[in-house]
Amino acid sequence: MSIFSPDAARRFAHKWIEDWNNHDLDAVLGHYADDFEFASPLIASIAGEKGGVLCGKFAVKAYWERGLEQIPDLHFDLKEVLVGVDSVTLYYRGHRGMVAEVFMFDSTGKVKKALACYAL
Repeated sequence: MSIFSPDAARRFAHKWIEDWNNHDLDAVLGHYADDFEFASPLIASIAGEKGGVLCGKFAVKAYWERGLEQIPDLHFDLKEVLVGVDSVTLYYRGHRGMVAEVFMFDSTGKVKKALACYAL
């Protein structure tokens, strides 16, 4: 276990936001381990997965593709980067308002689990 350096956390944050704002899903998925887990309350409505959790790049890519089809002008505006133990949290403005997304990293530096939380 290790605490992310501020520079590494900022690099990840800015690259992740840039990849999303370019709508480059292959680049976005490059941040993640092949078998990563993604949890979001939007998964139930967009992907039909009642539990709100998807596993693996194939399933998540299909979900994100549907999301981009529904919101073709999707854009994120990064507000804050928070550092934790083997984790980084991004606080950003998206199409629905403010989002806090937590990324937990494996020993290779890839995201193994991500959790998105949306402002009410």
